[in-house]
Amino acid sequence: MGSSPAATGTADTAAAAAGFDPDRGWRLHPQVAVRPEPFGALLYHFGTRKLSFLKNRTILEIVQSLGEHDDVRSACRAAGIEDSAQGPYLHALAVLVTSKMLVRREDQEQS
Repeated sequence: MGSSPAATGTADTAAAAAGFDPDRGWRLHPQVAVRPEPFGALLYHFGTRKLSFLKNRTILEIVQSLGEHDDVRSACRAAGIEDSAQGPYLHALAVLVTSKMLVRREDQEQS
């Protein structure tokens, strides 16, 4: 897999990495709508009016299951992605955090 599973135009990878912690719980922003497509999915943020693409069904499965897992790595494992292969998926999720498609779960904000 040569490219990241998500594409959102130009994103600053350093900024994405700075705010994204895969060992914490994340979820879709409440203003984000998901439209599954044969290639993956479209995400639309009604607050920022940004559109993002998920390039495959696996990243869609991970994004949709984030709320069911304590952390991102667990969501990846549940989707069949071994730890050694999570890099592209973690990058894609970090980009989604930068574009405000994903936010930290409230139940972990207090810790």
